[in-house]
Amino acid sequence: MSDPVSRPLSVGFVLLRRFTMLPFAAFVDCLRLAADEGDRSRQLRCHWVFMTSAGQDAMSSCGAAVTPCTAFRDPREFDYIVTIGGVQDEHDELDDTAIAYLRRAAQAGVPLVGVCTGVFALIQAGVMGGRRCCVSWYHHGDLTRRFPDIEPVADRLFIDDGNRLTCAGGTAAADLAAYLVERHLGKAWAMKSLHIMLFDEARPGEHPQPQPVVFDKVEDRVVRRAIAIIEQHLGEAMTVDELAHRVGTSRRNIERRFREVLGVGPQKFARDLRLRYGLWLLHYTAKSVTEIGERCGFSDTAHFSRHFREAFGATPSTVRKTASGRDTARVDPFFLHIESRPGEGQAEGKKRR
Repeated sequence: MSDPVSRPLSVGFVLLRRFTMLPFAAFVDCLRLAADEGDRSRQLRCHWVFMTSAGQDAMSSCGAAVTPCTAFRDPREFDYIVTIGGVQDEHDELDDTAIAYLRRAAQAGVPLVGVCTGVFALIQAGVMGGRRCCVSWYHHGDLTRRFPDIEPVADRLFIDDGNRLTCAGGTAAADLAAYLVERHLGKAWAMKSLHIMLFDEARPGEHPQPQPVVFDKVEDRVVRRAIAIIEQHLGEAMTVDELAHRVGTSRRNIERRFREVLGVGPQKFARDLRLRYGLWLLHYTAKSVTEIGERCGFSDTAHFSRHFREAFGATPSTVRKTASGRDTARVDPFFLHIESRPGEGQAEGKKRR
């Protein structure tokens, strides 16, 4: 490999409308810290450019703007073109200029990176055919609904599929950036960046995303909203009255709708989901059974263990012993697929491979 100072790692960022700030900042800061000694930020070992369709300022989803940006450059100037996606609204006008640029970059053989919902743009550009596609658990349902021919993966942080790399977003963008820095500049520079950013170490792409996934395929608006609230509060045992209040309906109505749509009441549904979260934590973390029970909203270990055994036929301690070091290659993530089945009143839980 040539001298990294004379041949820096060059990255072009395509910032789409309402792009998400965290994955963008995590990715570019990893490059910045690897580019120079200390925290001097000179673009020596790494070089980056922010691009928008007409060189206009890039507006993020939080309202902060990135400037200066430039219009799209010749993609062959870059080792990678990283697309940072943003808030998904099917009614938003498609950025045809950006989509055409991604197609041109693919034709030039430049590796393309889709971060967060940036993968949606890669799919729209028609450059993900036959490729594995990593997406956040949060956007999995939206992607499968909009692009049924694409098979997304939501059980890991990022995927390197040759000249297509896709990342779930969030802090995982730092892991992917460090992965590329290590590839081009060496492990020392990658670790230097991560340590300054207060990461203990780089997580590999196959590292699982940090919680189980609920795929929202429920058509009933009240039930769908309730499920979203339950997902966001897996660490607490929320009462049905409080859940109904947050949704904006009555206890009687929410219980009736849950039973009609899912075949169980909201309290049991929430408890089963918290137990699945506990099962995931037992496989993928080193937390104690007591810590996991507390994190899943159970008042004490005995309470957690009793319900866990009723659900899975084994105690949490037994599952922990047989998890075999939480081998992510052999342990499936615990996805819960939820679908409305009018007239049946049933929910179907499946493991996805």
